[in-house]
Order: sequence, then structure tokens, then C-alpha cells
Amino acid sequence: MGIGFNTSEIYALLLLVAPVPRPPYPSEKTYITTTPSGTTETKPLTCWYDSWVAHREASVSKSGSAAQNPIRTGAIEPATLEMSLVVPAYNEEARLIGMLEEALSFLDATYGRVARGKGTGTGYEILLVNDGSCDGTVEIALEFSRKHGLHDVLRIVTLEENRGKGGAVTHGMRHVRGEYAVFADADGASRFADLGKLVKGVKEVVDEEGRGVAVGSRAWLVGSEAVVKRSALRNALMHSFHLLLRLLTPPATSRIRDTQCGFKLFTRAALPHIIPYMHAEGWIFDVEMLMLAESAPGVEDGEGMGNGKGIKVSEQPIAWQEVGGSKLNVMWDSLGMAWGLAVLRGGWGMGVWRRR
Repeated sequence: MGIGFNTSEIYALLLLVAPVPRPPYPSEKTYITTTPSGTTETKPLTCWYDSWVAHREASVSKSGSAAQNPIRTGAIEPATLEMSLVVPAYNEEARLIGMLEEALSFLDATYGRVARGKGTGTGYEILLVNDGSCDGTVEIALEFSRKHGLHDVLRIVTLEENRGKGGAVTHGMRHVRGEYAVFADADGASRFADLGKLVKGVKEVVDEEGRGVAVGSRAWLVGSEAVVKRSALRNALMHSFHLLLRLLTPPATSRIRDTQCGFKLFTRAALPHIIPYMHAEGWIFDVEMLMLAESAPGVEDGEGMGNGKGIKVSEQPIAWQEVGGSKLNVMWDSLGMAWGLAVLRGGWGMGVWRRR
């Protein structure tokens, strides 16, 4: 006799295994930055997410139902900068500087800096989310800030406990001030000159509410020498994961050729349809972001996946290079991503998680 599970048993299992992100600690709502004199100071983080939640709770208290008072993109506070860069970092003292130097060169040339205390809608910020590092990541970032005069431009947020890349990115995205918000890996594998491609791409798909997403893609490199030289195991796992994506994700997400590239751009108007509903904190978080974009409502908050008009995603080819020192364990992390993908599909598909 075979062993099977009915729907209620699967639902109960998902309730047990589905990730539930912890609330942020008070210290995680502050940041450290340098001062013109070279010292450091701790300041409170601006948080559009908290304002969004407060607005939503006020709406529910008046009507008793969020669905009767749908939260529109206007609920998010206006941008005070043009570009926000979120960099998740865990023990990145050996690789961080190269990435920051390239980012600084591009951002300075493209967006310039806003005078301290003046929000003009131009300029940029860098939010470095230190994901519980135990090396010199923070000290190196602060020294970089002093050297380049990045007072209040480079903001360092430290998570008291390691949350994983997804948790760090989500936390950073809750605090961005830019009209556009991009996250990039700390290793510098992506070239910052390609940020212009993402901005152009997102402008091509943005909807009437100003929502859009653009993702960097390495799919065009599949037949390149760098990929061919990878181990047979790594390439086999890559193709297996892509097959699972096609089977387990909604149509628009399944058509994205590279879901895992750590270079993704969001318009500010898209954020409240994605960030408040994030659950995944490990490597699979990119897929959840894309699924949430696909299921985003047009006018009203939907309850599950696949019932919204969706936020369009532009996939743009970018330059990319292998960088040593990766923390990815190909075998175990691939298995973890497969499990995480199944939980994501089940959690959203069976209503364990809902847009409330």
C-alpha cells in the first residue's frame, strides 16, 4: 500500500515548515555612517515599510477589511533620491572594496550626491546590510566611507543575527529612499555599468501606476567558456533547477531565464506589492520576489498567487565574472533551493500565505 498525503495534511505540513521571518530588533532600525570629521554616528533609518503598515492598519480599523480599502502605490512615501543601492554582506572584507569602488564610480558619474539633509529627488545612497558578519566587513566599509567622503551616503545597517541573503536584501529594501532600488552582490561579479541597462529596461515595462522590475541575466553566457569549464555536477544541478522552475513557478516567472542573478532593480511603486509579503530568506528569495511581482494586484489586493494583473519584468543581459570566495555550497544549497522552491509554491498556491 502506497503512502500518500491528502490536501489537509499537506497544508498542515506547510504550516510547520513555511518560513516566518522574525521582526527586526530595535538596533536594526538604525544605521552607522561617517561624519565629515572622520568619526561615526548612529542614526534612525527612514522606513517606508513602517509607514505603509501604519496606513494599512488604519484602513482596516475603519472598515474591518483591507480588501475594502485597497492599498495603492501612493501609500509609499515619496522618494527623496533617484537611486538606492542595497548590498547584502556577510563576511565580505576580502571582496567588498572592489565592488564599492566600481559602484561609487558609476553612481557618482550618473546620479551625483545630494547635499546632506536636502532631498531633491536626485542623488543616490548605498545601504550596506551587514548580515551578522564576524570579520572586518563593517570596519572596511567605514574606512572606505571616510576616504571618499560618503557621509550619510553610505549607510551601514547591522543585523544582530545572520538572516541569509534574502533576509538582508528584504530588510534593506524596507528602508530605501530612492525612486529606483537595486540590490547587488558584495562580490562585484556584476558590472555596475550595466545598471543603465536595468533602468532602461524597467522604463520599457513600467505600468500606469509606475510599477516595474528589471533583472540582470547571465543566460546569454550559458555556452561561454566560463560556464563550460564548470564541473559536470554544477552544470547538471543548474539545468535541474531550471526544470523545477518551469514546473513549479507561475507562467511569467517560469519564463525568466536567470532568476538567481544578484542584480535586480525595482521602481519605488513596485516595492509595496513585493517587499511586505516576502518570506524566503535564503537563496530562493529571488524567485519569491518574481512570483510576487507576477501576482501583484492591479487595483485591489488579491489573496493568493495568480489573481492579479501583475508587475512586468524586463530581463536584461549583463556582463558577469566568476569571483573567488563564494559561500555557496553547490550540492547542499542546490538541494535547499529545490526544497525552498517547493515550499514557496505550496505556501502561496495553497493559501498558507496570502496578501492581507
